[in-house]
Amino acid sequence: MADEPPPSVPRTTSPLRLRRELTTEPGPLSIALLLALAATAAVLALPLLLRDVITDFSDHHPLAVHITLMCAAATAGALAQAYSGFLLARIGERMAYRLRITLMEHALRLPLPVVRSQGTGELAARITSDALLLRQVVDVATQLPLAVVTIAATLAVMVWIDWVLTLVTLLSLTGLTLMVMLVLRRMRANVTGQQDAVGHIAQRFTANLEALTTIKANRAEPLATRALAADAERLRSISLEGARLGTLIPAALTLGNQLAMIAVILTGGARLAAGDIRAAAFAAFLLYLLQAIPSVNTLATGLGRLQSGLAARDRCNDLLRLPPENDPADADRATPTPLPDAPAVTFDSVSYTHAGAGHPALHGISFTTARTGLTAVVGPSGAGKTTTLALIDRFIRPSSGTITVLGHDTRHWPLNALRARITYVDQAFTLLEATARENLQLGRTTPASDTELATALDAVGLTEDITRLPQGLDTHLGRETDLSGGQRQRMALARALLSDADIVLLDEPTSQLDGLNEQRFRTIIENLARTRAVIVVAHRLTTVQHAQHVIMLSQGTIADTGNHPTLLARCTPYRQLIASQAITGR
Repeated sequence: MADEPPPSVPRTTSPLRLRRELTTEPGPLSIALLLALAATAAVLALPLLLRDVITDFSDHHPLAVHITLMCAAATAGALAQAYSGFLLARIGERMAYRLRITLMEHALRLPLPVVRSQGTGELAARITSDALLLRQVVDVATQLPLAVVTIAATLAVMVWIDWVLTLVTLLSLTGLTLMVMLVLRRMRANVTGQQDAVGHIAQRFTANLEALTTIKANRAEPLATRALAADAERLRSISLEGARLGTLIPAALTLGNQLAMIAVILTGGARLAAGDIRAAAFAAFLLYLLQAIPSVNTLATGLGRLQSGLAARDRCNDLLRLPPENDPADADRATPTPLPDAPAVTFDSVSYTHAGAGHPALHGISFTTARTGLTAVVGPSGAGKTTTLALIDRFIRPSSGTITVLGHDTRHWPLNALRARITYVDQAFTLLEATARENLQLGRTTPASDTELATALDAVGLTEDITRLPQGLDTHLGRETDLSGGQRQRMALARALLSDADIVLLDEPTSQLDGLNEQRFRTIIENLARTRAVIVVAHRLTTVQHAQHVIMLSQGTIADTGNHPTLLARCTPYRQLIASQAITGR
């Protein structure tokens, strides 16, 4: 059977159900199960054929027919088992693929506060270690039924051969079976603990890598290592407990198998001596017992692996139950048409409190920005400037009050339609791990032409920098090929130039610009502000003094609004901000 491309990616975030996932591809799964059953049947036939061979030896009959049948059964069984294993592996990888895509897509659609509270490392663990544990459920889901069928069929034949020996076998295994079941109950909780510990250590390590410059600059490697070592110790302790539980199962199985074998041999020897069973039948019974032992082992270990898969399923479902930021009603909501004469943004008594914070970040603020022109939002650190921009783009929702964008309440905008009207440049001037061309066109509804790209790059002074990249605009940015802080900043500004949004949000866009590029920035802002509303969180006087509208925030409230000369004349907090940050000298 030729390999096929993976099935289409589901776009649902409904809870993961293993039965549904396992039956997504019923055709290949049915073929794999039939082949596995055929392989099991071949294995079950071998002892009976061996009994006939022994009988042929005793009766001096020809051996060729039964030996040929034995070889054919063994070969057919091996081939069926191999192809069944391949089909199951492919089904498992496809399931893991679907699961990873679903989890990643859902995580990307979660609200920003939820992602930060979960932690990037913890979320990454869901698509790595948890997905691997779920991948093995496909094998287990077929191994367990086959093991049960094999054991049941083997016991039936064993009863047919000699019911007394079968009863001795079952009595020998009963006590140890109960012990194995008790161990399996504890394994699921232990696996959940292990996966949680993996998520914690992944989260801390990811955070340390993101802060590596600070760690190195402050010689804090020992401090970071001690914290990671504590997480690693917790993982080691939990994993050691899991290993202890895991070793009990094969040890118990080995002991049970040995006791059963001893009991059968002693009982069988007595029955042979009494003439209650023939030697050929006793040999066949022993072979069936030996064949049943691996199936019993498979059943016990498979149940253990199933517990791991169920624990991983529960963790993945915990993620999928987190509601995405887009309102489910968005699918049925019509996209509003911007009102021609409406302000770009209006805040009406808006308050917002961060989760776990003791006081609101914003408290009852109200302001209006014009449809075009430059609005500067200023204030000391912690005044709520970045929070204000985040509320406009609906990264977060206000605790109270109303925010209107282009004449419509943000709650009435479908999220994608709202963000199509807004372009946002964050403080870190974040770029994706993608080509320069793709980064420049983020947020556009139609691809930009090479001429448009060249014009935008020239406007921000990036033409030569992009030309020097190995593949120019098609160079993949990130990791070994990246841009400097200033280049990333100008790339983000070029992206804003190329955007067809009505509103441009800029969070401290001049922090890494030199004098020449700052002049370019002012020219860009002036060009943007002619046809769009530009709202910029700013500290530099060169930005503030050219703004038509300045909003002064202080401790989460609006101290005053007006242009730069007006606020200098009447707003004491504004004058103090100017003096304390010495922005008049920039």
